[in-house]
Amino acid sequence: MTVLNREVLTQALRQGVDQLDLDLTPATIDRLIDYVALLCKWNAVYNLTAVRDPLQMVTQHLLDSLAVIPAFFHVKHVLDVGAGGGLPGMVLAIWAQQAEPAMRISMIDTVHKKTAFLTQAKVELGLANVTIHTARVEQLKVVQPFDVITSRAFAELADFVNWSGHLLDEGGKFIAMKGQLPHDEISRLPDGWTVTEIRPVTVPGLHAERHLIFIERHAA
Repeated sequence: MTVLNREVLTQALRQGVDQLDLDLTPATIDRLIDYVALLCKWNAVYNLTAVRDPLQMVTQHLLDSLAVIPAFFHVKHVLDVGAGGGLPGMVLAIWAQQAEPAMRISMIDTVHKKTAFLTQAKVELGLANVTIHTARVEQLKVVQPFDVITSRAFAELADFVNWSGHLLDEGGKFIAMKGQLPHDEISRLPDGWTVTEIRPVTVPGLHAERHLIFIERHAA
């Protein structure tokens, strides 16, 4: 059984948040630690993430997701594709409750055990701004398209765009979270799509490359 020392985890999270220059309330910090506790509990049975150590979860999951928050300022309708254990979707939703109350976050995954966890986390964390879908993204139909579609290490960029493009609102953008800069994937993007920005991201305590790839439709 993994031992969860909330005080140690909270201190590590606060230090990282300070380095990211994010203004999170104590209630938001608490809820993020609650999420890690849930992830640990479910991970023991369902293997949602390869990361087992709660302190590493703070760095590799929470801070990794919080580091991209500035890309989501003033966004209203987000889809997290291949959401897995809820990264970045759940972290985004917890932050948005405090900072962007109008934001709505949908998460989609094909694996039932993962969406079961996400549904439980939504309930236990009181996240009324979250919607969960169990489906293949290429088969998803929605009434309101998304202004941002994101993913974290989900698929090759071409597949990500091809499978999810029908869900993107006019003037919307993809924000793909990647490790090393994927030059080959960018070169294989389908016609009609263009990379508008590549943003390096620094994650406190993580000695690995991180990049955000912004992709939009060509203007006609």
